[in-house]
Amino acid sequence: MSENVQQDNVPGDVPAQDAGTSPAGAPVSVPVSNKRWYVVHVYSGMEKSVMRGLTERITRAGMEGQFGQILVPTEEVVEVKNGSKSVSERRFFPGYVLVEMEMTDETWHLVKNTPKVTGFIGGKSNKPTPIPAREIDKIMQQVQEGVEKPRPKVLYEVGEQVRIKEGPFTDFNGNVEEVNYEKSKVRVTVTIFGRATPVELEFGQVEKV
Repeated sequence: MSENVQQDNVPGDVPAQDAGTSPAGAPVSVPVSNKRWYVVHVYSGMEKSVMRGLTERITRAGMEGQFGQILVPTEEVVEVKNGSKSVSERRFFPGYVLVEMEMTDETWHLVKNTPKVTGFIGGKSNKPTPIPAREIDKIMQQVQEGVEKPRPKVLYEVGEQVRIKEGPFTDFNGNVEEVNYEKSKVRVTVTIFGRATPVELEFGQVEKV
């Protein structure tokens, strides 16, 4: 199964070992991570470029221990056109990158001064607010679902009005009566010579009005 979260694990960021005991029976001290997740705003379309740039800057600065994962959450979307199915990638949050990091003056400056980064989201400009862990868990779950079952590129709802853009009923408007996501088809009712007629069409043959 392909992992669909674009991420970089910064070299040198090794997870803490499970707590245990020393041979003498004394408790072993396990360092507590101060890393939290933050949202970084970047130029739209430059998310992956920023992800790579951040990773390089962190390595050059020798600050791997203060950073964790850098994510560009994406999902797979499927589109059927002329009987051919194509799968593409869609970003959950265009213009944003998620960064796991310890927030210090040094790490803040490193991220803020990375090319194509405009700043952090949430809190004060120089003291951003981290994302709650439950929000990160939710994002990860959405990404996993997108990998296991790609979503159609365009979602239709029963009762929605659409325009037919291909085939013998081109430029007719109709109402969606049924949506079949397994086959990427919709059944649309169009009025022809005063009579309501159901027509089955591929997603690519209709568009939202």
